[in-house]
Amino acid sequence: MSDKQLQEKHDLNVIIVDDKEEGGRKAFELVEEAVQNGAQVLGLATGSSPVPLYNEMKNSETDYSHLISINLDEYVGLPEDHPQSYHTFMYEHLFQYKPFKKTFIPNGLGDEEEEIKRYNRVIEEYPIDLQILGIGTNAHIGFNEPGTPFLQETHMEKLTDATIEANKRYFETEEDVPKYAFSMGIKSIVSAKKIILMAYGEQKAEAISKMINGPITEEVPASILQTHDDVTIIVDKAAASKL
Repeated sequence: MSDKQLQEKHDLNVIIVDDKEEGGRKAFELVEEAVQNGAQVLGLATGSSPVPLYNEMKNSETDYSHLISINLDEYVGLPEDHPQSYHTFMYEHLFQYKPFKKTFIPNGLGDEEEEIKRYNRVIEEYPIDLQILGIGTNAHIGFNEPGTPFLQETHMEKLTDATIEANKRYFETEEDVPKYAFSMGIKSIVSAKKIILMAYGEQKAEAISKMINGPITEEVPASILQTHDDVTIIVDKAAASKL
């Protein structure tokens, strides 16, 4: 990604749906189209936003066993079999129903330096054809929090108080919420040929507005998507309420 590319703006394709179930169906249509057109590597996300899409995928007749998946992130310190690990999330929501040829998720117990090198090698070896994204209330993508450099590759990220607050509903106590995560970097995310971002609910409206209509700034990580030439944003009316 060059300085020039960072300054070139493209129109984002925005689809407004009635609810997240319709959003999941729309996203699934785009995933199906990409796979039929030869996509081999899917970048996958966790969190509540992609679940309707994964429901459509798991209930479909489509075979994904020839494809490779690369996940955005994983909490540091959680073993793969932890109930709140993203390994567990992906297995429960998709992989147990639809196995892929290869699946890559960061190792939350891995040595920081070695795990970062390993994951950057994975992304280099398997360029992502289609990246699925959600967005945080502070406009983070992956776990790239505000202030993350746009040219950042895989790294260990200290999670902000806002992200910890948003994630604590998944854990018994706030103290149990991991404070760090391994995350694919922004440079790697925007290297994907095609991107689908989904967001639902009024709590995402401010982030969606800043991402689409605000300046391109590292304080709004998702604003970098304005420089990508193939992005589809799927939002419900509440998330679109400030557009």
